[in-house]
Amino acid sequence: MSVDHDTFRTLLSRFLSGVTVVTTSDDEGRPHGMTVSSFCSLSLEPPLVLVCIDRTASMHDLLTSAETFAVNILAGDQEVLSRRFADVGIEARFDGVSWSPSSAGPLIDGAHATLECRRVARHPGGDHTIIIGEVLGGSTALRGSPLLYYRGGYGQLE
Repeated sequence: MSVDHDTFRTLLSRFLSGVTVVTTSDDEGRPHGMTVSSFCSLSLEPPLVLVCIDRTASMHDLLTSAETFAVNILAGDQEVLSRRFADVGIEARFDGVSWSPSSAGPLIDGAHATLECRRVARHPGGDHTIIIGEVLGGSTALRGSPLLYYRGGYGQLE
């Protein structure tokens, strides 16, 4: 038994998820990032997370070869950033975005939480690549709620 593409997308749209921007820097130190909704925790010991990157994404090769990356869990008031980093028509996505450098990748100012990761594995996963990262550090916001995504729309906890 197999499910068609449209049905599969509809089924998955019923899963409420947070919104992240995964970032890294290239060899010249330039920041790069993209919105990623396929993100989850994998292990507490050691602390591992995974992100799934479409193989056709403009950042695929950079992210799969990077030794480190950061996951920025967006805050409820950062929908504009989610849309910006998801827009394939914007090449310089960090222009006008407030961020701080880290050894793992750019950390977006005002994010609900950030995780600084070292890539420990990557695996093929259909039309995506699964990147597993060990969390080396991170921080959380002292206020607010996370940005949420459900059925093609954004929301936040009340």
